Amino acid sequence: MRLLRSNPGTLMLSFASAIENNDDVATRGAPRCRSGRTTRMNIPRFLHQPLRRTALLLAACGLSAVAQAAAPSPAPGHVPDTIEQRVAACIACHGREGASSDQGFFPRLAGKPEGYLFNQLRSFRDGRRFNADMAHMVRHLSDDYLREIAHYFATLDLPYPAVATTSDASADTLARGKALVMHGDAARDIPACVQCHGEALTGVQPGIPSLVGLPRLYLSSQLGTWVTGERHALAPDCMAEVGRKLTTADINAVASWLAVQPMPADPHPLAAPRAPLPLRCSAMNP
Repeated sequence: MRLLRSNPGTLMLSFASAIENNDDVATRGAPRCRSGRTTRMNIPRFLHQPLRRTALLLAACGLSAVAQAAAPSPAPGHVPDTIEQRVAACIACHGREGASSDQGFFPRLAGKPEGYLFNQLRSFRDGRRFNADMAHMVRHLSDDYLREIAHYFATLDLPYPAVATTSDASADTLARGKALVMHGDAARDIPACVQCHGEALTGVQPGIPSLVGLPRLYLSSQLGTWVTGERHALAPDCMAEVGRKLTTADINAVASWLAVQPMPADPHPLAAPRAPLPLRCSAMNP
């Protein structure tokens, strides 16, 4: 039997063939004994069948490994170039199709006014609003591309998840929050939220967002950024003007009350304000 060096499978097949033919397993050029004859290894006949089966099994494994190594890698699947595919990264935080998730810092995108979404994307890109992940994703995108993204999410009409209607905030805190949202605070020149965001608080086209259906953590954090000056909008920046007048207690009260409000029967933003806004606001000119 010759020992072939091509691959393990061929070697095992050669070994199995030698056993099948009742050959002796020997190697040419092997060490010679003192008599000058080649050293031989005789295999008893009763071991032929077990050894043959083992050799064939090893040969099959060896040939399979060689075949797998030689096989070409499968071609990657075709990825369609659609807006749905291009915004797929958004769902990791904002939920599937932007319908929101249980993560408190990530708001719903689906159904928000297109102008509002566009303004926020521009603000992340241009540094008026800061989030490291958002800034990284939109840093090199054009206005046209941002408008396309905003349009996609604005046109999604998806059901809202159920809202928890209980809160760990005190009754006094919730009452204070409701008063600020519905009536404002005239003594401190703070307008009511409903004057800009609509009577049902579902937002107003083209650029004022809904305030319901949002987690308390998100609401309080965003109101806080207006207070601290970490968030800006294009001039006239109406929310910055309001934010400067809010206290920490105001923010907690407003966020606590808004977070437990049920979604109205019609959750869509109003087509236009029903009365003049109390402040000039760039949100209405996206």
